Amino acid sequence: MNNKRQGVIIQHIFLLYSMNSILSEKKKLSVIGAGAWGTALANLLAKKNHQVNLWVYEKDLCRIIEEKRENVRYFPGTKLSENITPFFDLEEAVSTSVSTVIIVVPSQHVRGILKALSSFLPEDVLIVSASKGIENGTLSTISQIYREEFSSRSSDAFAVISGPSFAQEISDERPSAVVAASIKRETAKHLQELFSTHYFRIFLSSDVIGVELGGALKNVIAIAAGISDGLGNGYNSRAALITRGLAEMIRIGNVMGAKPQTLAGLSGMGDLILTCTGELSRNRTLGLHIGKGKSLKEIQKEMITVAEGVATVKSAHNLIEKHNIHAAIIKETYCILYENKNPHQAMRDLMKLHPSEEF
Repeated sequence: MNNKRQGVIIQHIFLLYSMNSILSEKKKLSVIGAGAWGTALANLLAKKNHQVNLWVYEKDLCRIIEEKRENVRYFPGTKLSENITPFFDLEEAVSTSVSTVIIVVPSQHVRGILKALSSFLPEDVLIVSASKGIENGTLSTISQIYREEFSSRSSDAFAVISGPSFAQEISDERPSAVVAASIKRETAKHLQELFSTHYFRIFLSSDVIGVELGGALKNVIAIAAGISDGLGNGYNSRAALITRGLAEMIRIGNVMGAKPQTLAGLSGMGDLILTCTGELSRNRTLGLHIGKGKSLKEIQKEMITVAEGVATVKSAHNLIEKHNIHAAIIKETYCILYENKNPHQAMRDLMKLHPSEEF
């Protein structure tokens, strides 16, 4: 073996050793929100030997998690790492020298959480959003809410993680891939190192708004796909809804400043396919029940967890009205959920639209 080849091998070994050192370095983190996704992310990080503070909204559930090491309400059947400490008090959950705070609450509650954090969170703590939605009323994405509530802080200290990832499959360590986005590449790379495992791969992006819109809008299309399945329309209809739904997502993205390739990637098309077809999808399941004749109120009474798409339908509809964007699937989904339109009639109206070019 010549000296040059030896040098290359030594460099590779050193690089691997350095990466392992980075990945194994113990950090103190806070996960805000103990739903299924928040719990799964907290457990992933804790299994990497990080110390994770998990903020739990319900006081009784916080006590149960501490005693039983299981989130019996939102993520039953998964044993939680001893590296997870549940907290009911929000300030206590972030007050132990944490380096990163990961927000995983329903999107309509993100502003309240960020407003509270702004009064006591140190300036150097990174804030990461793993929530998916668009705020009703303001039509703000999570990054826009962050800039409003943390106006004195740099956008470099904010990032988003999103993509096709059912909580249960992450917990089962099934291979998955998502996107970490920040306007600062070093911030996104930090997340890549923080979350990466042999089963959870993180790709990088600088298109924060694109990643956010993909994660939010796919839930609306998933409800529509579920309604179609509930009506018994078949696979052809589902494929058409997914594809034309993606076109609507891209149109909204163009107006909002997102890159089309982002919405064609993991956080857009990838998450869209998963949520429109997967049996674990809450939004598709909700749509399925509507297609079979149940009302939205009936379904929501029966659901323990939040289907983010229900609130996002309102925001998406208001966005297309505000910016005069042609998005017939989003419009008809809104009419079904909030104007009691008959799903059969909505499907007929979609099929009667004036013929147009595909792109």
